[in-house]
Amino acid sequence: MSVVESFRPRASLAQIQALAAADMAAVDALIRTRLSSDVILINQIADHIISAGGKRLRPMLTVLAGQACGSAGPAHHQLAAIIEFIHTSTLLHDDVVDESDLRRGRSTANAVWGNAASVLVGDFLYSRSFQLMVELDRMEIMQILADTTNRIAEGEVLQLLHVHNPETNEPAYLRVIERKTAVLFAAASQLGALAADANAPVQQQLYRFGLNLGFAFQIADDVLDYTADAADLGKNLGDDLAEGKATLPLIHAIQHAAPDVQARLREIIQNGDAEAMPEVLAAIRSSGGLEYSRRRAEEYAEAAERALDGLPENDAIDALRGLARYAVERKH
Repeated sequence: MSVVESFRPRASLAQIQALAAADMAAVDALIRTRLSSDVILINQIADHIISAGGKRLRPMLTVLAGQACGSAGPAHHQLAAIIEFIHTSTLLHDDVVDESDLRRGRSTANAVWGNAASVLVGDFLYSRSFQLMVELDRMEIMQILADTTNRIAEGEVLQLLHVHNPETNEPAYLRVIERKTAVLFAAASQLGALAADANAPVQQQLYRFGLNLGFAFQIADDVLDYTADAADLGKNLGDDLAEGKATLPLIHAIQHAAPDVQARLREIIQNGDAEAMPEVLAAIRSSGGLEYSRRRAEEYAEAAERALDGLPENDAIDALRGLARYAVERKH
């Protein structure tokens, strides 16, 4: 990154949230309205996960991308709600697959209501998102979202193939991230530009921004699984290890550790041995796995910022740059 680029304005998270506040209030109101069902259990489970908080980064990307391209209005609010419904449905399904019992500091829906109810309400949210996108009656939007949800589903299956697999390497790990996380960030950003009637090259710039932001966000998240305070993180530390997932810090450690340590780490992944967390942390730290993973996250954050080069400077562009910084500097 050049000296000039390094001094470009980047908004703080508080400034970003303030800039998006009016639009996000409209998005939240729409989410509440369109979550409603005459099936009480759907309302209970959907409200449980939606009201759990979270930063709503993905829908915020849609409204900020719209602002960056000149306008954000009702279509952006509806698209942002669609993005949040898709994301929420994946959380419900993920928690069942991962057998998680804690998310955002609260019991997961599957821990409270069981797996069957969580999966079915996740399906409800998926189908509700498609009802909302059909209402917008734009084939380009439906194409982007259909392709995105299909890629997310591929990512879920791809990740499953790597569970308890000590041979998972960095390219395989990145392929999972691209599908599971980055494509939804990319779609959220591109759709904001599309709904503001930006031309195809600008849409592609916002797509690349979101894609790289998604990579940065997920790699940083995987570092936090080994470094954060559990109360701040809102989930159990070491969940990835317990689930047999080899994320980048551990992948790096396996590749750079002594042969006996490598063999032990492979055994831990195969067994999903969360009790071995101190051993794993020691290996990750001695191999420089945390520093390497943070550096990779930074590289993706910088690529996200570069994707914005050439777009007209405004507060929303500064906010998007700020989100790229926030993705890698956050503590939870």
